[in-house]
Amino acid sequence: FLVGDTRRIIREAAKKSCFICCKMGATITCCQTGCDRAFHLPCAPDGQCVTQYFGAYRSFCWEHRPKQALRPRSSQDNTCSICLDTVEDNISYKTMACPACQDARFHRHCIQRLALHAGIDFRCPRCLNQEPFMMEMLTMGIRLSKRPPSWQSDPEIRPSDPRHGRCDATTCLCPGGREHTEEHGPWQLRLCSSCAAEGIHRLCSSLGNSTCSWECSTC
Repeated sequence: FLVGDTRRIIREAAKKSCFICCKMGATITCCQTGCDRAFHLPCAPDGQCVTQYFGAYRSFCWEHRPKQALRPRSSQDNTCSICLDTVEDNISYKTMACPACQDARFHRHCIQRLALHAGIDFRCPRCLNQEPFMMEMLTMGIRLSKRPPSWQSDPEIRPSDPRHGRCDATTCLCPGGREHTEEHGPWQLRLCSSCAAEGIHRLCSSLGNSTCSWECSTC
């Protein structure tokens, strides 16, 4: 924007009231034609508003936001595939689902947190579908990161990051025990490439030297 355009936008926003908190200075407006609802970005979750962080960066109020259209599922497992806590029976702003397997359910805040940690490896936590799943989440307002997964970060560079540190194989073969790890060799610990919540020694899982990733039985 030019300086004049920026000043005009600021003046216009100062006159608009956020329909969620009722305070002035709402800079975001619903892009639906004919809708005059405006809101602050921090207020959006409370008002169940959606901003799409791609393309034209369109924003929608609670009434006009995109909604998922899914087939009835056979499973009645009403638990979040990420935190395992209970989710709502029906799809809503707070409860989302995978468009590929049609069965995975998760809280919006859980899938948003996973998206930021998974980065370019973001995919359904249950069926591992990536392309349709990622586009659906973008459309529904989930913000993605373009960086590598956080669990692949070098622990020497980021020593404060929590990192799983034990072998979860049914039978651990390491003489030093499940918590013994080495940087290279048979006792190198590989974390699950999907959840990073479980790990296994390379020898305990028969992983070859050329194998770069491993997934736990849950994922």
